[in-house]
Amino acid sequence: MTNPVVHTRVRKVAAESITDTSDILAAEEPLEIRLVHGPSHNRRQQNISVTMRTPGEDSELAAGFLFTEGIISGQPDIQEIILSEDREDHIATVHLKPSAVAQLGNTTRNFTATAACGVCGKADIAAIHTGVSVINNTFRFPADMLFGLPDLLRKRQDLFDATGGLHAAALFDGNGTLLLLREDIGRHNAVDKIIGAAMAKQLMPLQHCGLLLSGRAGFELIQKAAMANISLIAAIGAPSGRAVKMAAEWNITLVGFLKEKRFNIYSGAERIDANNITQHR
Repeated sequence: MTNPVVHTRVRKVAAESITDTSDILAAEEPLEIRLVHGPSHNRRQQNISVTMRTPGEDSELAAGFLFTEGIISGQPDIQEIILSEDREDHIATVHLKPSAVAQLGNTTRNFTATAACGVCGKADIAAIHTGVSVINNTFRFPADMLFGLPDLLRKRQDLFDATGGLHAAALFDGNGTLLLLREDIGRHNAVDKIIGAAMAKQLMPLQHCGLLLSGRAGFELIQKAAMANISLIAAIGAPSGRAVKMAAEWNITLVGFLKEKRFNIYSGAERIDANNITQHR
């Protein structure tokens, strides 16, 4: 497997000195996702996407990507995932069970996606809403529990500590326990890895879990969380206007600017238990 970090030489310039030293960077390498599907007598292979990612957890990334794109319905559809490397080529081939039906009609992803790309391969605007339904549950999360999440996340960001250049996504429960954490140079990849890991561990659906994001919350991350029935998304950074709009439509609780024991609630405030906090008007 390709290393998730690369080493380089760097010249550090400060007001008082110039120093030649070594540095560690986050790796960014392409992963091609292929799909083998169809009945036993008529198996077909299709190239689905090439995405730029930080190497590691490639099986989770491929499975999570196919699920959040609405191509597969879950882990039971997957027969096996084969990872292969041929020189500079890194390929994840997902073999579906003969009984599984791949939903490929609304997805056009045969292109190279940058690490920043979430929905830029969609064929049309309607396709970005594919497969999402309104989340209906009344599970609540204590406000003071949310306060402690950024520190928990930061302490477990090993690759970020080494490089300073990776996004993180974490799955947490109502007690504030981090169940899963994944890092990647692409924020949408980190979320796909989390969802792929949850699929493999048979944790789906995730309606009683929250998703913690190390940066901003864009629309594509709301869409991916909605596909997994995640009812609360807490971002350390800001949400976008489209993210807030769709979180409200899909009944997702969206929290932003979660830091220094404070946060903003942009939608779904009823899921935040703030009984021990004084409200000022």
